[in-house]
Amino acid sequence: MQLEKSSKIYREALTLMPGGVSSPVRAFKPYPFYVSKASGSKLFDVDGNEFIDYCLAFGALILGHGNQEVKEALKEQLEKGWIYGTPIELEVEYAKLIRKFYPSIEMLRFVNTGSEATMSALRLARGFTGKDQIVKIEGSFHGSHEAVLVKAGSGATTFGIPNSAGVPKDFVKNTLQVPFNDSEKLSELLEKNKNVAAVIMEPVMGNSALIIPEKDYLKEVRKITEENDVLLIFDEIITGFRMAMGGAQECYGVKPDLTTLGKIAGGGLPIGIYGGRREIMERTAPSGDVYQAGTFSGNPMSLLAGYTTVKILERDRIVEKTAEKAKKLCSGIRDLLSDKNVSVEIAQIASMFCLYFGKTPKNYVEALKLDKEAFMKFFWKLLERGVFLPPSQFETCFMSYAHSDEDMEKTIEAIGDAL
Repeated sequence: MQLEKSSKIYREALTLMPGGVSSPVRAFKPYPFYVSKASGSKLFDVDGNEFIDYCLAFGALILGHGNQEVKEALKEQLEKGWIYGTPIELEVEYAKLIRKFYPSIEMLRFVNTGSEATMSALRLARGFTGKDQIVKIEGSFHGSHEAVLVKAGSGATTFGIPNSAGVPKDFVKNTLQVPFNDSEKLSELLEKNKNVAAVIMEPVMGNSALIIPEKDYLKEVRKITEENDVLLIFDEIITGFRMAMGGAQECYGVKPDLTTLGKIAGGGLPIGIYGGRREIMERTAPSGDVYQAGTFSGNPMSLLAGYTTVKILERDRIVEKTAEKAKKLCSGIRDLLSDKNVSVEIAQIASMFCLYFGKTPKNYVEALKLDKEAFMKFFWKLLERGVFLPPSQFETCFMSYAHSDEDMEKTIEAIGDAL
């Protein structure tokens, strides 16, 4: 593996951008590789290396890179213009398509990023309920806005401490936390705190490694929030259109009050969506008193990429087929692990999977016990063998429909060598 050009570019990038990158996880040591193009299941870098990609823009590309049908749709739109700053008919068509798969979303608002979607959903929840506090799950990630940049607490009633310089304590004083897969702690917290507007959670955690909900946990969360008159927000930016066409809420039979979508919903272009019960959403400006606005919201390029992608998923049963690919790959890896004398485990759900250097975690505290140093050694060994996983033990791997049997065979062989 040659990385001379990437190394040179990174040295220059360090003089121009903090850490040399536009998002922290990309700055893995000693330096990242710089992509020159991508196609299908592959990334190609400036040094001529080729990688089988299981990061897929952190889950945004379920069809793989450069899907031809999405590309042709975008080419046609470019001829018509790429931003108008006015309503377009596609907003209505895409909103109807989303509502078809997410019965909990009676109305929605298109925004630009997942962070913007969760930020707006939390503001709306507070405006609707008239309450100030929110509850998040320890170790969950809901973007980079102040209210959710909070360290994991040690107990169910731990108040938030800012996890970033520049965030005043007052911004997170109303952010409470509970562990994942612990409905009792959530119940205790809500019984003691009557000023909670909403619980926001990833129904399947994807940012503290992959953490899967235990049986009936999500249904218990729904029951507890209803009993305490607290809104439930499902952050389905990762799981939306990946767990199922209707996301994790379809798989687990739970109907949240509000939902956030992104990643796959943008077809590879920036997008965020939040929506839910009509009586809640109607509080959003201009119909209500909770303000939200954005110049690029409802951008025709993002809407078209997302709409085209979702139509392809529906037409060709991509979600199910991609999950089968992931199951096949992980079965091969699991057989490999059983033959090796290594402390590594694997879990898979739908088209998401994760290799754990340690025991499979059930919550954030357990995830912190994973050997992240060993994982990064493994990451580089895999990269040398042409396989790219997300560069952190605390990220989730993704399968795309573009991955082939040959890709999977090469991946299993590379994992065996790397281990």
